[in-house]
Amino acid sequence: MKKIKLGFIFVVLFVSLVGCAEQKLLEQIGLTTLLGYDLREDDKLSVTAVVRQVNPEFQSNVEVISAENETIRGARTVINRKTSKKIVTGQMRVVLFGEEISKDGIAHNIDTLSKNSETSGGLYVAVVEGETKSLLEYQYQDIEDIGTHIFKLLEQNIKSEQIISSTIHEVAHDYYSPGRDVALPIIKRKEEIVEISGVALFNKDKMVGKLSAENSFYLKLARDFHKAAMFETKIPKESLPASQTQESQEDITVVIDTISTKKKLKLINPDTPEFDMHITVHGRLLEIEANMDMDNPKNVQKLEEEIEKSMSKNLAKILVYCQEVDSDVFGLGEFYRSSVRESNLTYEKWHEMYKDAKVNIKVDFTVLRSGIFE
Repeated sequence: MKKIKLGFIFVVLFVSLVGCAEQKLLEQIGLTTLLGYDLREDDKLSVTAVVRQVNPEFQSNVEVISAENETIRGARTVINRKTSKKIVTGQMRVVLFGEEISKDGIAHNIDTLSKNSETSGGLYVAVVEGETKSLLEYQYQDIEDIGTHIFKLLEQNIKSEQIISSTIHEVAHDYYSPGRDVALPIIKRKEEIVEISGVALFNKDKMVGKLSAENSFYLKLARDFHKAAMFETKIPKESLPASQTQESQEDITVVIDTISTKKKLKLINPDTPEFDMHITVHGRLLEIEANMDMDNPKNVQKLEEEIEKSMSKNLAKILVYCQEVDSDVFGLGEFYRSSVRESNLTYEKWHEMYKDAKVNIKVDFTVLRSGIFE
């Protein structure tokens, strides 16, 4: 019994000492949760850090600190001089790049982040419309911690498959691949709201174009597999039976809850090159702006055909745009390299071929079950 009591006292003392040590440590450091990079007019780099600090009462507050320098480490040193606590990056969850620095090139930043042992592989990377500094320093009425808010904004949209995933691990993989370009979510401030506004398209390390948030679904459809995403498309009124659309607008909006998708890609001509892309989508019809009788198999079949046409058309349009800006975010080059033996594919060689690549897109859509109609 005496041994048990001594053991209990030892455990209590050990836990108390460890707890005090952790609290003492937190009081001495500032946890950087987000970093924003901008390019200044004099070619200097502007770094804005969102830092969470803990006071002796174990209450935390968030501070946004900015600094300018020629280098990343130089800017961080300046930020350190502006705070009484040592800045650490072990809890960093998001890195943002302003639009100008994204167009100028982010290779050095991606290389530094991916090789930093303190950086988590799950760190999200995104682009900001305009400058990150103004977005982070804005005094939001309903957002207490802008760093955590942006992290949760990206996390929930990526998990619900509304936007492509952009962890530093995935971005570094695409950046170092000779046959696939980087794509990053774009966020912007709209009055008091911070929202995802689209996807930035890169050629190697430079931003060369962008897609709207609505079109980002099609990019993800062609890159990855969907399990639960929702998307909206429009169908011309005249393409559906007139008896079912008498009171509808010229373009009928259809909302689909994607249950599952499957993609097959085949290289049918390595010289052009030419690909067949076949995408199968099984989705639930959530809403349609027409009084259609969905118990009638002919109506369902007609709707499926029109959705297939609409999806194929949108995908083809996005692919052409990506070729125009010379960004292979679909990863066609990666597939080409794995399909052609001894292709010795380099980034430059593939992009010479990519601009003339032909992709035959076919979408098969099936309504699994209907939901709510309006």
